Amino acid sequence: MIDGGGLVRRRALFEAAGLAALFAGASSISGVPHAAAIPGWHDLFREWVPEIFGRLPEPPSHSTALVIGSGFGAAVTALRLAEAGVQTCVLERGSRWPNDPWREIFTGDDLPDGRGFWHRTSFTGVTKVPMTFSSFGGVLDCTEYPGIDVWRAAAVGGGSVIFSGVMIAPQRAMFDEVFRGVVDYGELDRVYYPRVRQMLRLDPMPADIYRSAPFAHSRAWDQQVRAAGYEPQPNDSIFDWNIVRAELSGGVRPSATVARSNLGNSNGAKFDLNQNYLKYAEATGKAAVYPGQRVDAIARESGGRYAVTVTTLDPTGAELGTRTLTCDKLFLGAGSIGTSELLVRARATGALPDLGEHIGEGWGTNGDVVLARGASSLDGFGQGVPSASRIFDDSDVPLTLENWYIPGIPVETGALASLGMVLDSARTRFRYDSATGEVGLSWNPADRERVTEAARAVDERIAAQSGSLLGFRSLGYDANGLFTAHPLGGAVLGKATDEYGRVHGHPGLYVVDGAMIPGSTGTVNPSLTIAALAERNIERILRDGR
Repeated sequence: MIDGGGLVRRRALFEAAGLAALFAGASSISGVPHAAAIPGWHDLFREWVPEIFGRLPEPPSHSTALVIGSGFGAAVTALRLAEAGVQTCVLERGSRWPNDPWREIFTGDDLPDGRGFWHRTSFTGVTKVPMTFSSFGGVLDCTEYPGIDVWRAAAVGGGSVIFSGVMIAPQRAMFDEVFRGVVDYGELDRVYYPRVRQMLRLDPMPADIYRSAPFAHSRAWDQQVRAAGYEPQPNDSIFDWNIVRAELSGGVRPSATVARSNLGNSNGAKFDLNQNYLKYAEATGKAAVYPGQRVDAIARESGGRYAVTVTTLDPTGAELGTRTLTCDKLFLGAGSIGTSELLVRARATGALPDLGEHIGEGWGTNGDVVLARGASSLDGFGQGVPSASRIFDDSDVPLTLENWYIPGIPVETGALASLGMVLDSARTRFRYDSATGEVGLSWNPADRERVTEAARAVDERIAAQSGSLLGFRSLGYDANGLFTAHPLGGAVLGKATDEYGRVHGHPGLYVVDGAMIPGSTGTVNPSLTIAALAERNIERILRDGR
């Protein structure tokens, strides 16, 4: 147990230097030279991860079903199509990254290199430490819009490679507030949430892992919320607890226990979609996944088939060629941003002229906020990634706070992080710029601040009632309300599509990802709901034959 004097000294350190400065200093923990300063970094990446530099397979010129993207909705759809005997082609712009128990396949948040980010050279994350690196086809795409940064995946497996692993269902009341009767919560609760849980082997953090040293921050977080009158609820997680145990015992290279997640888990501790839905789809012999395929445009041909313009990319970003593929049925699973961009551009250019007025509408941030408060006591070293618990508060605006971790910092800092998700009704829409051909959106700063203040009020109340010695404002670390890792909307169920994702006016065109969700999943992480809706929708589409 750290004594009070240690915490007082720690407080002085934070107030003198600021939390961000501590994080910047801690970035030397890895001892790995910064890739931006290394000549020949492409050669290093080729040496470290030769698998992603292999010859890219060419997708077929025509497919019965073509799925764009490989995240939760896309992977579910691909498996169920393949099981039904439908020849299915899955296109993914990012690489297909391997796992290895000892190699550093992915970079870390502490001192990242180009493996971490999709063709950019700088990044400032929740720790507010600016980082620079060499451009490469890494796994996290941070897209900057006026008022909001959007984090999304660029890898086979989509968001399952980079998310926190939490997969929980919203409360019925919160779900109904968002979906307004378009989807029956009872149906998801009885059939489709359980189906996904079984497929992904979801379960809470086991007691032995919870008691281990890397999860001291989880125990301290739970202790504080109990002191403030909450009872923390366990989070179901996608993490493979046996691999986490192997990290603790020295049987594999540490990853999930040393604050690595946002940029991937090298040892496979995260049971991502490459290890289940996508793997099972390919095992049928009816589905194939094609990495390095950036979809630039979609259109409908006069005969009713869909045309998809694809540019093949190698991991350095070099364009290897452009082709037009065709399909009978087209499933859009490129994520809220990717799917919405394709649809909005297709409507504006006349490639899909019959798209309705609701295309591009209903986009939101899921009310994402990152917070930090100080510890009142710690009993070891922490910042393991898997989230143990959460609380729900509806004293004002309904919201959830989840026990989180400080990305890239594998030791205790005296700060307890939370990921907040606020029930927020603010929405915006995608717009097409005819001068540039780009599709974009903007987010109102007032909407961002309202969400941040709601989460901040609960977090500060917990800090005050639990005897926290360090409020996050005294740390110089305010809530980061400038980003969302849960972009949702743009092709919403019951508006842009019917209640099963079939796009109005375009038979054989479907939305299967977060674009179909109206901006929020009711104060919880979206992944479980996206996957459950995809299970529900593809079952009905196959049953109806349309």
